[in-house]
Amino acid sequence: MSRDEGEGAAEPEAGGEEDIGKGWQRLDAWLWCARFVKTKALARLLVGKGRLRINRQPTAKAHARLRPGDVLTFPLGAHVRVIRVVALAARRGPAAAARLLYQDLEPPRGGGESSQEAAPGTATPPLAQG
Repeated sequence: MSRDEGEGAAEPEAGGEEDIGKGWQRLDAWLWCARFVKTKALARLLVGKGRLRINRQPTAKAHARLRPGDVLTFPLGAHVRVIRVVALAARRGPAAAARLLYQDLEPPRGGGESSQEAAPGTATPPLAQG
């Protein structure tokens, strides 16, 4: 076996264009492309904790197949994210492009900008101190 065919040959990136052509992408690669995590290693750790669900089914497999229309539920920071996969990604692009990969079904609540985007022009009452 020559070097080009064996160990030294470049392997296709996980969740790359070959998989997208089949209509699915690896879960860890998609989370990275959609910019929910900074590295693929962090994506594998997030999934490996077993607290991520695809269509209400728990998974701890970073290689789980993700398809458009799937709903992901996972904790991220202080919030539980519920998102619908709208598209797959061949590469990690800018944040604006990453935002087009999913629909946020339950935006994080709190003092962030996303609460203002959800209901423009509406005031939210302050939380009771106690």
